[in-house]
Order: sequence, then C-alpha cells, then structure tokens
Amino acid sequence: MTDKKLENRKPSRLARFWKLIGPGLVTGASDDDPSGIATYSQAGAQFGLATLWTSIVAFPLMAAIQQMCARIGIVTSSGLTGTLKKHYPRPILYVMLLFSFPAIVMNIGADIAGMGAVGNLLFPSIDASFFSVFFTILLIGLIIYLPYRKIASVLKYLCIVMLVYFVVPFLYKQDFGAILKATFIPTIRFDEAFIAIIVGILGTTISPYLFFWQASVEVEEMKSHKRKLIVNKKMIGESRQDVDFGMSVSGLVMFFIILTTGTVLFQGGIHQIDTVEQAAMALKPLAGDLAYVLFAVGVIGTGLIAIPVLSGSLSYIFTETFGWEQGLDKKFHEAKGFYVIIALSLLVGLGLNYVGISPIKALIYTAILYGLTAPVLIGIILHIANNKKIMGEFTNGILVNILGFIALIIMTVAAGALIYFQF
Repeated sequence: MTDKKLENRKPSRLARFWKLIGPGLVTGASDDDPSGIATYSQAGAQFGLATLWTSIVAFPLMAAIQQMCARIGIVTSSGLTGTLKKHYPRPILYVMLLFSFPAIVMNIGADIAGMGAVGNLLFPSIDASFFSVFFTILLIGLIIYLPYRKIASVLKYLCIVMLVYFVVPFLYKQDFGAILKATFIPTIRFDEAFIAIIVGILGTTISPYLFFWQASVEVEEMKSHKRKLIVNKKMIGESRQDVDFGMSVSGLVMFFIILTTGTVLFQGGIHQIDTVEQAAMALKPLAGDLAYVLFAVGVIGTGLIAIPVLSGSLSYIFTETFGWEQGLDKKFHEAKGFYVIIALSLLVGLGLNYVGISPIKALIYTAILYGLTAPVLIGIILHIANNKKIMGEFTNGILVNILGFIALIIMTVAAGALIYFQF
C-alpha cells in the first residue's frame, strides 16, 4: 500500500511543479532566441570551450534581475513601464521607449530571418522568405486569437523543444576533463575579439526586453486567476522558484550550445559563425544529420517562444506609457492598440529583411541599443526594488542587492567596451 501511495503521489508533485512554473520558464527560454543562439555559436566556434564559464557567472545575475522584475509586477500589480510612469520623471520613460522600439524590432527581424533560413535548410525546395512570412503570419494569428492562458500554456510546452540542445553535444565524442576545467576555471584574454564576444554574451543574456516582459506577465498571471490575490511571502517564493528554474534552463541551453560549437565546430576548423543556419550547416558533416536536424528544430522552437515575448514586451511598454488598454487576456476588440503594436512589430521586423538590413547588422545594432539601456534600467530596477514606499515589506534582500549591483557594474563596463569596440 505504501509503495502504491508513493507512486500516486509522484505524478501529483510533478503536476504541481509544472503548474507552478510559467512566466519565469518562458522568459528564460525566450532569452535563448535564434539571435542568442548565433552569439553562443560564434563564441564556441571562435574560442572553443574558453567561454563556457560565462554561463555559470551569468545565471545568478540574470536570476537576481528577473526576480526583482517579477516581484515589482506582483507587488505593484503594474508592469515595469507603469511603475516607471508613476514614480519617475517622464523623460526616463521616453528614452527607454526611444531605445527599446528599434532594438526589439531589429531583434524580431533577426529572429524571423534565422527561423526562415533554418526552415529552408530543413526543406531546401522551399525558399527561406516563404518560411519567414509563414512564421510571421502564424505568430500574429496565434497571439491575437488565443487567450492568455492558452498562449502561456503553448509557450510553456514549446520550451520542451529546448531539450534538444542537451542532446546534441553527446552525439559527438567529448573530453569531460576539458569541459569541467573550462566550466569552473575562467579563461580571460585581454584581446579585442575575446572581450567583444564576452560583451555580446552578456548583452544577449541580460536583455532589457526581458525586464519589461517579466513584470508585465506576472500581472497577467494574477489577472488570469480572476480574483484579487493577496501578495504574501508564499506567492513571492513561488515566483522566485519559477524565475530561478527558467533562468537555470536558459543558462544550461547557453552552456550546451557553446559546448556543441566549441567542440564540434572549433575542433573541425570552423571558427567564424555569423548566423544560426551557418552553425546548423557546419554541424552536419562533422556531427551527423541528427545533430544538424535537432539544432535546426531547436532554432525554430526558440524563435516561436521568443518572438511573442519580444513583441509582447514592446506592446506593454507602449500601452502602459500612453495609458491604452492592454493585456494578452483581452480580446482584440478590447485592446486594439495593444494587438496592433504586436502585429506591426512583427511586420516591420519581417520587412527589415527586404530593405537591406542584414540579420548580422540588426544584431549589432540591437546589441548596442540593449547595451546602452541595460545599465540604466538595472539601476532603476534596483532603486524600485529597494523603495519601501513602492514595495512595502517586499524590498530586496542583501544577496539579491549584491548580485544586482554586480550586474549593474558588469553591464556598465560591458556597455563602455561595446561603444569602444564599435566606434
């Protein structure tokens, strides 16, 4: 009887855990979008395993910032933009809007192009532009048609596709001693190329659009319960677990992509990867068809997760700034402006691929804009999360503050390095 009870209890625990996780997992998964995968692939191809340690360093910093954003959303029942609007000077808000719009749209454009190119690799008889248009229309339709609970559920289950990146490295012979050494003993090289890739990795993992999304989607979660939830330590604790789980998944995917390209491509003599399709193509002769197909499918899956997050975060920024009706829980006729911005961001992103802005240039411009805004936003988030007038009893603890300030310093230095290398 005891064994049977234990058997019956296990699925319920798993089910409760799966129900608990949501916004944090989706946020973490969207951090590893096709443009992020391109950055990690280049890091592995160019420097082998030398940047593996960055996934260990980035995880606590990512988690600390996203925890703060989630807590701000839960406590204030408002997105990050709404909180900025209420408590800070308007010029700060407009500067964020000015930088966020082109950065997010170019990020969307680069992701759509990457998905289209990988679709063409899997089905060579169909042109990449067809796949780009198909994915754009599909995503617009799903975001507008599906209610929030369905969107959240679809995005959460899509995260399962990221498991493919945990498999790909083991389709190739690995030196586990070298992997452990590269993971826990940081390699630092003071040359322009190495510093640039470290800055690129940081800019990709700690991205401003994730801050806005995390806070706003926590509010959506509260609304979806259709009752006034009393904020308490249990709710904050569950949110923290969700964020930590999502960020750990994100960090692991980053680790395994660098591991894959750092062994297969680097050792195969391929040291320059500019796009995800190049990474997938390069894997084929070196690691086999299965690795190639899994890598490509993962790119499409992560794009389907990331683009709704990118476009949704942009729409939350706009609608909260101007006081329009907003929310993925609302139907199109209830929040037309919100959904029109989502649709426009996808269409403009798609259009960038037809006006001479290459995905690589889009990624460079995006990195610059993210790099400039991230330190400012992290500073503001730290200020809000420590403000008792806004957060009440749910202000930052010592550890979160330490990690937050480390993230602020690192991202400020990274922004300076990015500007120096570009100009």
